Amino acid sequence: MKCPPVLATEAERLAALSAYGLGSDRPLPSLDPVVKIAARVFKMPVAAVNMIGSDHVFFAASTGLQGVQVDMSRDVSFCAHAITRNEVMVVPDATLDVRFYDNPLVTGPTNLRFYAGVPLMSPDGHAVGALCVIDGQPHRDFSEEDCERLRELARMAADRLELRRIEIAAQAVRRHSTEALTDDQPPTAFVQFDERRNVVAWNDAAAALYGYEPSEGPGRAFDSLFPEREKAALRQLIARAEAGSVDEPSTHAELHGLRNDGTEFLLGLSLTCLRTDADLTCNAHLQDLTALRREEQALQRLASIDMLTGLANRASFYRHVEEVLTLALPAAVVMVDLDGFKDVNATLGHAVGDGILSEVARRLEKTVGPNDTVARISGDEFALLVPECDSAGQAKDVAHAVIANMAEPIVINGHEVRLSVSCGVAIAPLHAREALELIGNADLALFKAKSIGHGQSFVFATALRKEAVARRHYSIELHRAVSDGEFVLFYQPQVRLADGSLTGAEALIRWLHPQHGLLSPAAFLPALEEGALAVSAGSWILDEACAQAALWRRSGAKDFRIGVNLFGAQLRADDLDSQVVSALERHGLPPQALELEITENIVLEGDDRAVETLQRLRDHGVAIAFDDFGTGYASLSLLKRFPLTRIKIDRSFVQHIHESDRDAAIVRALLDMARSFGLETIAEGVETKEQRDTLHRLGCEEGQGYLFGRPLPALQFAEMFEIGRCVSRLRQSP
Repeated sequence: MKCPPVLATEAERLAALSAYGLGSDRPLPSLDPVVKIAARVFKMPVAAVNMIGSDHVFFAASTGLQGVQVDMSRDVSFCAHAITRNEVMVVPDATLDVRFYDNPLVTGPTNLRFYAGVPLMSPDGHAVGALCVIDGQPHRDFSEEDCERLRELARMAADRLELRRIEIAAQAVRRHSTEALTDDQPPTAFVQFDERRNVVAWNDAAAALYGYEPSEGPGRAFDSLFPEREKAALRQLIARAEAGSVDEPSTHAELHGLRNDGTEFLLGLSLTCLRTDADLTCNAHLQDLTALRREEQALQRLASIDMLTGLANRASFYRHVEEVLTLALPAAVVMVDLDGFKDVNATLGHAVGDGILSEVARRLEKTVGPNDTVARISGDEFALLVPECDSAGQAKDVAHAVIANMAEPIVINGHEVRLSVSCGVAIAPLHAREALELIGNADLALFKAKSIGHGQSFVFATALRKEAVARRHYSIELHRAVSDGEFVLFYQPQVRLADGSLTGAEALIRWLHPQHGLLSPAAFLPALEEGALAVSAGSWILDEACAQAALWRRSGAKDFRIGVNLFGAQLRADDLDSQVVSALERHGLPPQALELEITENIVLEGDDRAVETLQRLRDHGVAIAFDDFGTGYASLSLLKRFPLTRIKIDRSFVQHIHESDRDAAIVRALLDMARSFGLETIAEGVETKEQRDTLHRLGCEEGQGYLFGRPLPALQFAEMFEIGRCVSRLRQSP
């Protein structure tokens, strides 16, 4: 059994854990819904929130663990391993894992076989525990989508933990304020009164608290220091204090005090009554709680409000949805996502971006009613909760109003920005009866809306859940496709417009599925480029394309150039340049024969390291092409920053170039711009001779599209262009 490592910041981590005031005998009931949802969502018998102490772990919440001890040694805990990672830790089969195969939880009666856990972080970044799901059966189908759902549940758990931490901090402040004061602190306000509730004496602090002179206290009715509505509660408090026991002589309460000027304030009152012979003397220690309550409310506000926009934050939104659904009220959730906001943020800067988000928040608040909730869920994603909305038509009207209001230009710091939004809608109880499911269904509807195009809305349908399951299934199958070599490359020709001669080809990945045949990129590429397989698949594409290009150059296509699309994950990796150089050397391909294609989205998600990597490749002689040029917001600025050699004019500008003066003007401007930067050009989507001739007349050098050839397997490509004696390289697995 491999013991879990101890973090370098263990002392700080344990201090962060102590701030929650939790223990094996002090669980957190607000976490119970989270673990129950986790068990139900993943169809697991056990789910728990496990807090990791110095030498033991304990459950802050759990389901399915009846009869299991509530705490255990840290050495055997799977969660103690999970907190050392910045990702979801998945153990498909513990009996096959070198860390756990001989763990007592695996070999003993617990029979733990499957585990998935994600760290729970404190506000200052320390992992205090983990949310996990457990099964006695192995699972090898826990996908990246499942990991993201577990992360979302972990964020819900962390939000509830944060509320607990704030509550404990507020209690500590209150305890501190009522403790005996030290010599260097101001004296506590003190009032002594008799059995007739007349003030016998008070100190200067009490006089100042109520706004009187010290001489005005003796003889004053103690009741006069309280508003009329509090006097009944005051009498009950005095009666309890008078009957108090020796073990608990003081009685505490919070009432409102009444100052000399008629204003009220929140008052903390500690009362002790002592009877000697026939006399009763009561001593009251008083504290103005106004500042304390203001501080507590500020803490609560921090836990519930998005500080940039003033809207409810994600945690608060989830709680509002839970509250509405608990009351069995109909409601609609509308998820709102800003289309293209990342481009604007990267180009105009975060100050303008923050201004846009604040304006979006203001417009959303004006769109909905006073009883609706508007929240900022993440960077550029918002959400609306509309209670009493039980029809798809009514919810759709809300989405349409949001889209219309966002269509108006936003002016921030002199910049006029036009943004569209996409909306996903789900309705309770029609689509879900639980908050997480309802919000998740609205997210699925949002995903569908964005796939249709900018400025669209979509109402959840059960088919969307099936599509999500299909995407999850594809994710699982992609792992098999990589390991079993089911990917193939097709090649689309690129030609010189002046004479139609072949200059190169773009390598395009296809999936030869064993059951479904040849799949187009639209069926699997989004899941591939966003998943964990992007780097390995991208490396295979690079190697395969270089090998094929080298073979064709040796077979007669002397100046042949191969274009390879990069995934964003490759550009973020540390060794892309060394991989490219190794592939070129391995296949004897000169650097100028390779052109790496990048899209604007990939570039915007990168950083200075990405620029440095591309610059090293450019210095080595590799060409860098900007794909789909002209469709993004930040293209112009990126021309200056990135070491490009060519721009690829997007097909949307080519389609009507010979019949639309506007499209022709755009292409002419793009070509002029490219020439001014010393860049070569190639137009995509060329399908007619008229398009080709217009592009050539405007000065475009090369073209790519169905007019010159569709993407073809290597053998057919070689036959079509008579390369060598129709030779091609056999496909290899990634």
